Amino acid sequence: MFNILNSVDSTNNYAMGMVHAGMAKHGMAWFAIDQTAGKGQQGKVWETAAGQNLALSIVLQPGKPFARQQFFFSAVIANTCYEFFKSYAGTETSVKWPNDIYWRDRKAGGILIENKLMGENWKWAVVGIGININQTEFTDQLSRAVSLKQVSGNNYDPAELARILHARIVHKINATTQSDFPGILKDYNDHLYLRNSSTRLKKDNIIFETCIKGVNEFGQLITEDAVERIFNFGEVEWVGNS
Repeated sequence: MFNILNSVDSTNNYAMGMVHAGMAKHGMAWFAIDQTAGKGQQGKVWETAAGQNLALSIVLQPGKPFARQQFFFSAVIANTCYEFFKSYAGTETSVKWPNDIYWRDRKAGGILIENKLMGENWKWAVVGIGININQTEFTDQLSRAVSLKQVSGNNYDPAELARILHARIVHKINATTQSDFPGILKDYNDHLYLRNSSTRLKKDNIIFETCIKGVNEFGQLITEDAVERIFNFGEVEWVGNS
């Protein structure tokens, strides 16, 4: 179920290709030693040095618990990646809404979930995960990136870490029931980046300062300044502390 690719443009593209070809099974995963055109959120490119980092895509069938509350699927993935990175990097790890992994004020990893629907049925989710492991030099565009090696001072085997993370995610998704949702949301908010802190956000070319209060059960960001505000994913950009 865990497969290693020497080189691929995008593990998510490869995994989705397997879904479309009818060759995917729940829990299958592909790890790339060299990912040449990794995909980030909102069409951005995920840059990664060959052989140094974790580039992983997992094909999952979300199942009934997540059908009506899809944010909790994303939250389980984010929480699991947070716990995974924290186990090596320590307590200064957090999740930046909606699903980036941060260490202090620097980005250590990102998650991209792409879905395949059949009618109104959520049939497949391709979960792409990129985490900086051994890379220590980044381009100017990635000047706020950080790797596990920079945090801990140690070298790691990215493929072995990918195997561990893959197993944890599949186990968590399989084990989650709807009764777990309140605890999942609490955990997500407990390690939310900049929670109860002020930051600057940008919406429609307007930059404003607001306090991050949390995320609700729909995956919306709640902030507070003169009034309480609620934002959908993609509605605002981080400006300060980003």
